[in-house]
Amino acid sequence: MEIRVRKTVFAGALLGGIGIAGSAFAAECIAPANPGGGWDFTCRTIGKIMHDIGAVDKPIQVTNMAGGGGGLAFSHVVNERNDDGELIVAASSATATRLAQNAYGGLMADQVQFLGAIGADPGIIAVAKDSPYMSLTDLLDAVIADPTSVTFAGGSAAGGFDHLKVLMALGRAGFTDVTSVKYIGVDGGADAITQTIGGHTQAMTGDMSEVVGFLAADEIRVIAVFTDERVPGFEQIPTAKEQGIDIVSVNWRGLYVPLGIDEADYDRWSDALAQVAASQEWQDAMVANGLAPFTKVGRDFQDYVNGVIGEIETLSREIGVIQ
Repeated sequence: MEIRVRKTVFAGALLGGIGIAGSAFAAECIAPANPGGGWDFTCRTIGKIMHDIGAVDKPIQVTNMAGGGGGLAFSHVVNERNDDGELIVAASSATATRLAQNAYGGLMADQVQFLGAIGADPGIIAVAKDSPYMSLTDLLDAVIADPTSVTFAGGSAAGGFDHLKVLMALGRAGFTDVTSVKYIGVDGGADAITQTIGGHTQAMTGDMSEVVGFLAADEIRVIAVFTDERVPGFEQIPTAKEQGIDIVSVNWRGLYVPLGIDEADYDRWSDALAQVAASQEWQDAMVANGLAPFTKVGRDFQDYVNGVIGEIETLSREIGVIQ
């Protein structure tokens, strides 16, 4: 396997105000996908704001480590960086999904510490700007009529969170032959959008933050957002519920850290992340990128993730994604 890693400097090193006075906390954030996707957004945006608001006093180095739907980065942390207190890693509901489905080669959620999540990325379905599918129901009806006529691309592996969103939407429309749905998992939302724009797939399943730039460039149309209400700043996009598909699906955006780090390092990172969540800069970033508020930081977040993993495992078995 060829591993392509690109490093860019953004924000890092915690101030004494949230830890040891005068600490030089040179840090790294791993985004487990190629540049341009949701995990990349998490590292770069949270890291930059940490630096901008003074929660950290030196730039955090961002490393893109694509592979295995996040599994390469997870394995790297568990096996090579277990006690690295200067490391944070972008995570999301997709991470929990893959752990629930044993997609990381036997690695488990309790081999890292989940630090927190400070925003929820609404699930979306997008098509190319010249696509014949003008609504979510148009697209789902096409799948129901002929499952071979539509291929979805997503930034998660087959059976992952992006894939599950499609299957759940189809289930709400009365379609039960989940194994016939055509889905291609690629490394990150940007790659999934590229596949759809290029005509290799008919639709992209992902999250709002992954498509903002493509929307601004008028390269795609988002035909549904999986939230209760329309997303502020993106009021032109109808919800799935408005179109008769009763589904709400959001992807939390957060971080995990190695299991073996010191308690003081965990507390520093928790405090820094909480400062970002409370900042105006983060509120502005959420609006600009279509995120909804979702703040769970610290030890209780691990319990939340454990609960999510249990729910996803149950759902995955019900729809036949895992045995």
